[in-house]
Amino acid sequence: MLQTVTIGFLIQHYGRRTSIGLSFLVIYFSLLGVLLSPVTPMSVVTTMQASNMPAIIIGRLIQAATNFRNGHTGQLSAISVFLLFAGSLARIFTSLQETGDSLMALTYVISSMCNSIIALQVLYYWNSSPEHKKKKKSE
Repeated sequence: MLQTVTIGFLIQHYGRRTSIGLSFLVIYFSLLGVLLSPVTPMSVVTTMQASNMPAIIIGRLIQAATNFRNGHTGQLSAISVFLLFAGSLARIFTSLQETGDSLMALTYVISSMCNSIIALQVLYYWNSSPEHKKKKKSE
């Protein structure tokens, strides 16, 4: 989270919009403070957590469809894909053991299923590349 916020600020800063970047930081950390305080009802936190699932599903399925359409995974790092998959599997277990929160576990189950699609594509398209596909088309 801190890395993402820092990158967001730096993009604004190096784009000569430092005041917008500072405003972003103030708004972000103010909102974070409110959401982490007892003022925020648990139902709001649960709703926000559940709203993350469509983003996970849509993001991964767009990547899978792009890989399928291209016939290769392009510059996608195999090690990163497999680590994401393994991490999401591990998070299922730890969320059940540590919190017992079924919604959190369900989020990780869905994430694992979507990550498995990408991981299987990496294995399936292992020897495919854009150059290899172009050569086949020109023959």
